[in-house]
Amino acid sequence: MLAYAFRRLSHALPVLLVVSLITFALIHLVPGDAAQVIAGPDATRAQVADVRAALGLDQPLTTQLALWYWRALHGNFGDSFMLGRPVLQAIGERVPVTVLLSLYSLAITLPVGVIAGIVAATQHNRWLDSTVMAVALLGVSVPGFWLSIMGMLLFSVDLGWLPATGYVPASESLFQCLRSLTLPAVSLAVFQIGYLARMTRATTLEVLRQDFIRTARAEGVAEWKILAKHALKNVATPVLTAIGIIVAVALAGAVVIEQIFALPGLGRLVVEGILRRDYPVIQGSLLVVAGTLVLINLAVDLLYAALDPRVRYE
Repeated sequence: MLAYAFRRLSHALPVLLVVSLITFALIHLVPGDAAQVIAGPDATRAQVADVRAALGLDQPLTTQLALWYWRALHGNFGDSFMLGRPVLQAIGERVPVTVLLSLYSLAITLPVGVIAGIVAATQHNRWLDSTVMAVALLGVSVPGFWLSIMGMLLFSVDLGWLPATGYVPASESLFQCLRSLTLPAVSLAVFQIGYLARMTRATTLEVLRQDFIRTARAEGVAEWKILAKHALKNVATPVLTAIGIIVAVALAGAVVIEQIFALPGLGRLVVEGILRRDYPVIQGSLLVVAGTLVLINLAVDLLYAALDPRVRYE
């Protein structure tokens, strides 16, 4: 398995290369001049030219890309145009917020989504099944930004239970930190819960129709034992795939959620970088996100073998 992990990591290098290349191409296709944005609207042409030269933007694109690759190989993503400090330092300051938000949303998603899916499967074609699936369908259909705004109006403006925006670091107060992340985490989790519940229900129904389940029932095994000792083990592997997708969705959704709730996370850093044409921040942040997704996919693949003894990696 160790050899398989190293082989997968080596295959990830071309993926990261392509991601960085596409990112570089897209950010340079976006209208606007980074030097003009940094110099300001009142800057003269000479001043803009000086800024462009200082940032290396006057060099050919191929030279800029080659220099960025060379620095990245040495662990240097360059300096941020808007922040005036290394990109890795800026990313390191924002990553904890995004990680905590994603973990909080997953802590809500996993138990609620899995339990809802199992309950719906065990009550197949009954009113509880229909109700759970209707709510799950609503969850995957409602736009996250609309749900976030409605949550702010209800729980922050009308009821005053939770803060509408802002972030309190866990080092200052863990309770206040979780309180400031509750609305964003729930808004992020609603879609994930709906998706996971539907996936869990479909997988559980398929497992409950297998021959070994019928045999256990014929032998008089209690239904809860069948579900706990036999069905759940076989449900775990497909659900693990869904969890890997949910983590990716959480990272992508954090871009919108952090912007709405004014959270100083990695997603907001990317948006600020795009608005200010901060090329090093955009490239470095997206490369970190892509690398994280590669590691998550690798972790999911390795967990397959732990959950299912039939899975072996050569």
